[in-house]
Amino acid sequence: MSYNLKDENEVKEYIENLGIEYRFGCFSEKKSEVCHLLGDYLEGIKKDFEKAGKVYRSNCDDYGYARSCLKYGHYSFVGKGETGSRGDSLRAYKYYEKGCDLNDADSCLHAGLLLVSQSLPKEMKRDIPKAFDNLKKSCEMNNATACFYLSGMHISGVQTQAEAAAKTGKFIVAKDMKKAFEFAYKACELKNMYACANLSQMYARGDGIEKNEERAEKYKKMALEMQDELKQQASLEFQQGVNTS
Repeated sequence: MSYNLKDENEVKEYIENLGIEYRFGCFSEKKSEVCHLLGDYLEGIKKDFEKAGKVYRSNCDDYGYARSCLKYGHYSFVGKGETGSRGDSLRAYKYYEKGCDLNDADSCLHAGLLLVSQSLPKEMKRDIPKAFDNLKKSCEMNNATACFYLSGMHISGVQTQAEAAAKTGKFIVAKDMKKAFEFAYKACELKNMYACANLSQMYARGDGIEKNEERAEKYKKMALEMQDELKQQASLEFQQGVNTS
């Protein structure tokens, strides 16, 4: 059946039928990708975050669908879909880690970022080596943000709080500008604006790579172009919001 999407009543019918199809595909046919779509439908169309969270959690636990693990990790972190909840970092990490084990790059990124956080709940311990492994796995799957963070870790080096306070000079992740350059280069190639800006500075100063003013200017230009694109996109989204309000 075709719908006239300019007709409000037909749009409403289309949306309702979409929900019916997703429920059938998920609960009757047990298709994990359709279950995830059902979660997105409940979240984005129905704004029923409690039901959406239950679908994402079940789809992760029962069917091992990585993107649902990531989504439920996000829900757990901020307490979304649970009345009165302020979030549960430990549960969020559990689902991020599960998504990472299922080879989802974004899950690996968030698992890694949680483990390097300075404000973890008492039930969790900061684990820099594990965080580094998660971020590296994410970067290897072409997550630009993970590559950027890895570059930053090598630029400054990473110590435990105790080692930093005692000024021992011992690092869990060593300062290494050559590796910092390699990760920044990959992140920039994957369109991370901040990595391109750092790459420009590295070429300008000769940090981790031979000094090259021409390339420094090239990556500075790339970073500025990405910045302009983000501003244009934000402006367009603002205008669309004004027009639909």
